[in-house]
Amino acid sequence: MPRTWTRPWTSLRSIATALLLLAAAAVPARGEDVRIQEEIWALLLPLPMFAYLVRPVGDGPFPLVIMNHGVSLNPTDRGFFPLVEFRDAAKWFARQGYLVVAPVGTGYGASAIDIPERGLHGPFFSKVGKCSNPNFRSAGLAVAQVDLWIIDYMAAEKRITPKDVIVVGQSAGGWAAIALSSVNPPQVKAIITFAAGRGGRVDGKPNNNCAPDKLVETTGEFGRTARVPMLWIYIENDTFFGPALSKRMHEAYTAGGGKAEYHLMPPFGNDGHFFIGSRDSIPIWSPLVTKFLDQVK
Repeated sequence: MPRTWTRPWTSLRSIATALLLLAAAAVPARGEDVRIQEEIWALLLPLPMFAYLVRPVGDGPFPLVIMNHGVSLNPTDRGFFPLVEFRDAAKWFARQGYLVVAPVGTGYGASAIDIPERGLHGPFFSKVGKCSNPNFRSAGLAVAQVDLWIIDYMAAEKRITPKDVIVVGQSAGGWAAIALSSVNPPQVKAIITFAAGRGGRVDGKPNNNCAPDKLVETTGEFGRTARVPMLWIYIENDTFFGPALSKRMHEAYTAGGGKAEYHLMPPFGNDGHFFIGSRDSIPIWSPLVTKFLDQVK
């Protein structure tokens, strides 16, 4: 049996480990020599949260990948949010030698209690407000701050090489990654986004966006200070952020000086917005990601 990391666990992390059978399970990679280990952690951040963690078996330290999930504005949907949204994608990164942390944001899962009429308010902090005057900037930077907390936390745990971090995000998690690029954290060497944006499918209607001009404007503001290399991946049949909007966002970002490589992929499934969540998408996006990461070494 491979030796696993040990240390005195907090009661919160112990509860998470006992409840979830994924904890500390060694899984052989299919067709590869790399063995990976899946765990569930309770991250004791300023806003505590659970996280799925997968890494190569061994002592490390390893380079870190943080994977940010998207946002649901429906409290019920947030309550049933899956603990692991991008498990296959996370395992792919682990097999490349990374320690992957996929946090479940505050206000999701067990922490999603939100019954205002009873005076109960969940800790969901990523709302953008009304479409008449949305605050896309602060919502992105709020989740970006969580990424910085995770980097510091994992570095203090001595699990990672602290200046070898990659941040990956989908949808609102990708938007947070774009926001993170604007502050140029020295630990982050590259950022990858899938279907990044905010304000998609207003009222559940396809290609009905909340203040798209404001979204493009804010993207340009982030680009003016961003210098972290980025890879942006969008899908033609994304009903949240279609090709016309994503291209406008990219043009605004790079016009301000941001460094972002843009790829528009062919249609995938019923809605390309959920591309990264499918195991079948890995052979499509992994060559792009591999080439990009090889360039930023």
